Amino acid sequence: MADWQLPTREETMARLMRGYGRVAGFRRDLDYTVADRLEERAADHADTPFILFEDQRLTFAEANAAANRVAHAALAAGLRKGDVVALMMLNRPDFVLIWLGLAKIGVVTALINTSASGPVLVHALRQVGARGLIVDSALARGLADLDRVDLPSLLWEQAEPGTPLAGLADARDLGREMAAADSVDPDRASRAGVVMGDPLYLIFTSGTTGLPKAAKMSHMRFLNAGEMMGGLMEFGPGDVFYCVLPLYHGAGGMVVPSTALAFGVPFVLRRKFSASGFWQDVRRHGITSFYYIGEICRYLLAAPERPDDRDNSLRVMTGAGLKPDVWEAFTRRFGIGQVFEGLGSTEANYGITNVDNRIGSVGRVPYPAHTNMKFVRYDVEADDHVRDADGRLVEAKPGEVAELIAEVLGGSGVAGFFEGYTSAEETERKLLRDVVRPGDVWFRSGDLVRFDEEDYFYFVDRIGNTFRWKSENVSTEEVATVLGGFPGPEIVNIYGVAVPGTEGRAGMAALTYADPSAFDGEAFHRFATSRLAPYAVPLFVRLTRAADMTSTFKLRKIDLQREGYDPANVGGDPLFVVDPAAGRYVPLTAEALDRLGIAPFASES
Repeated sequence: MADWQLPTREETMARLMRGYGRVAGFRRDLDYTVADRLEERAADHADTPFILFEDQRLTFAEANAAANRVAHAALAAGLRKGDVVALMMLNRPDFVLIWLGLAKIGVVTALINTSASGPVLVHALRQVGARGLIVDSALARGLADLDRVDLPSLLWEQAEPGTPLAGLADARDLGREMAAADSVDPDRASRAGVVMGDPLYLIFTSGTTGLPKAAKMSHMRFLNAGEMMGGLMEFGPGDVFYCVLPLYHGAGGMVVPSTALAFGVPFVLRRKFSASGFWQDVRRHGITSFYYIGEICRYLLAAPERPDDRDNSLRVMTGAGLKPDVWEAFTRRFGIGQVFEGLGSTEANYGITNVDNRIGSVGRVPYPAHTNMKFVRYDVEADDHVRDADGRLVEAKPGEVAELIAEVLGGSGVAGFFEGYTSAEETERKLLRDVVRPGDVWFRSGDLVRFDEEDYFYFVDRIGNTFRWKSENVSTEEVATVLGGFPGPEIVNIYGVAVPGTEGRAGMAALTYADPSAFDGEAFHRFATSRLAPYAVPLFVRLTRAADMTSTFKLRKIDLQREGYDPANVGGDPLFVVDPAAGRYVPLTAEALDRLGIAPFASES
């Protein structure tokens, strides 16, 4: 923003304290849980809407009563404190009400990705030791082919109101059992001994083997998320949060409902993101904030401009992955006052958030020495940290690429609390030991960052995505940010592919077009070569009609890397190769590769 002024470090810290100050009293051993938070809101905000979903309006009191029915039904089925129940459900209010109800009796909920099936689903259920499984009727068919022995002993099916059950074999009807259950708060003794630091639910993240791993999410982490973000965004009685992301993921399922519970304000829940329905929802419900993933904003920005674009109630937005070009254009077009871009992960034991509206930055660390974070130099070519003569990690200087690591701290406070995974092996993979002093332990974020002289941080890439070409390091994120300014493609996805007979990996761009014939190879070459260093200009281009994305709008790269530039592997997608002498990208053919001295693609598998 042209009128942006550099704040002092004291000013930045004061803004951060709007969130930090709210959680100063949190302790891992505190006898207070999310169940207590819900019961408080049911008492002091009884008639305030908690969840707005399509034509439904669920108040805090009604939500508490429904959660109580879940709790009593679970107790009647024999579930007790410490048990794990898996939940596989589409976005709808019952998703939140079920895990809230189970929390009231100390049962931990494992949130299952709705796309999980077959061996992946079985692996997830076994990894968490699920005693029960609650499945949405709309997803029940995905379980029909599994052996009963692969499913937990307790199996429930639940349908939306007015919708028949799918009839999953051997499944109980959770809706009927809830209807018959009591709506009063269960005796607090049923969760006696559960404290803030204990798991509330388990969220699955990608595993090193390709199978999901279950991260522990405590009551404290959940409560902290809402207090922090709501405090930073200065939430008040008139605010309404918006959730368009899957509830089984930390971005949508934790930050949004936690903020609503912390501040006694509603959140609007959508089944899934809709570019056409987004602004209708904002205007209908008076939504003041939403949690974004960067690609959501790009989709919204791609829609034709309208005279009423600024006629909306949004004042702030928070999330991750917002590219600078989209950031500036989106906030200007729709009149958004502030963006709270952050960097972190589901299981991270640190937090960094941009509270200064600095375009492109993930946040400022005004006093680095007073945090549990360090930024250690990383050698992309060696795929390892840089070490000094004594074998110690080397802290980065401004402008250098570094991995963010965060010390795992003991004590009873929020700071540095790393809960790990249900798998001890996966937990250990994320840790570094003896970094600064013997016996210390540090969490590896896997995020490469750089910072400037004012301690503003910028995301560079995930370790493993940055590649080496022509003796230079190429950041997929930075190249995608630059090429994202090229008019035409809806999505730009950059990755490195192996080229036989060469060192490192060559850049490849997957460009998503509704009509691939609109691609102009000469214009794209001119744009790329005028803005990127020669080694960063993609060697290959692949045109796709749809981007390969996760359910939380993160671009997938692994399959694209494996498919490379082999015409036999790309499902008919048009392929191009750069022809520097012609000043354009030309169709990739055997003749073109031979003329340009590039070997045919060889599979790495």
